[in-house]
Amino acid sequence: MFMTFGRGALLALLAVALTSQAANEVSLTAEQIVEKNVAARGGLDAWRKIGTMAWLGHVETPNVPGGSMPFILEFRRPNQTRFSVDPQGQPGMRVFDGSNGWKVRPAGNGSADVQPYANEELKAARDGAGLDGPLIDYQTKGIGVALDGPDNVDGQPAYRLLIKLPSGSRQHVWVDAKTFLDIRSDREAVDKQGRTGIIWTSYRNFQSVDGLRIPMTIERSAAGAKVTDMMVIDRVVLNPDIHAQAFAKPDVPVARRKVVVDARKPPPGARDQSGATGAR
Repeated sequence: MFMTFGRGALLALLAVALTSQAANEVSLTAEQIVEKNVAARGGLDAWRKIGTMAWLGHVETPNVPGGSMPFILEFRRPNQTRFSVDPQGQPGMRVFDGSNGWKVRPAGNGSADVQPYANEELKAARDGAGLDGPLIDYQTKGIGVALDGPDNVDGQPAYRLLIKLPSGSRQHVWVDAKTFLDIRSDREAVDKQGRTGIIWTSYRNFQSVDGLRIPMTIERSAAGAKVTDMMVIDRVVLNPDIHAQAFAKPDVPVARRKVVVDARKPPPGARDQSGATGAR
């Protein structure tokens, strides 16, 4: 015997189904979501074995002639970074040693100008979670994580996590409900005019690099901005030989450092995106 339903009854059943789905989406705790995220990205033990990392690629941005510039981004635990760009033969960089940061720009006379980070830049750098992000090993980093509810990102169900940093700052990370990969994050920022806004970052095209899952496309935009900057990673090198001195205050004039070449040629035992080891 078959039952028939009117339009109102069907809408009621649909509402019940959606309510049930939403309840299932939030049935996991924040700790369980993070655990699944870490597993999806390669596992805690595997990430703990990574002390340094280098990304080589290009930034697609309307802010430079030609719309693209090559970059190298180097990481060293616990929270040191060095970002080098070379738009049209005029190299610049941003260096953070874990406590202080400097930015290097061409001075126009063949030399380079080195300036310390502004307060907002320094705050953002100190709030950075190193080479593996805020969720991996979050307790060791002193980061608090709480479930902020179910959400939707580009039509896909996701978990929205509230991240509480040791500095007191708060951010959000969105974790895909199916893959459990982190696909979006946000942070509050203050521009030069003192206006507060939100910086959005999206993570796409995750690839396996020696068992670790790394997003090869990272897009960043500010709230209300009409254009975005897209970082396209062409190659990842795990555990390249990067000394702590590489993250010290740059000398003036700044020469093109050989570490760029070192990052492109992995040392013995290091692995890049292709999985090939460096020459012995």
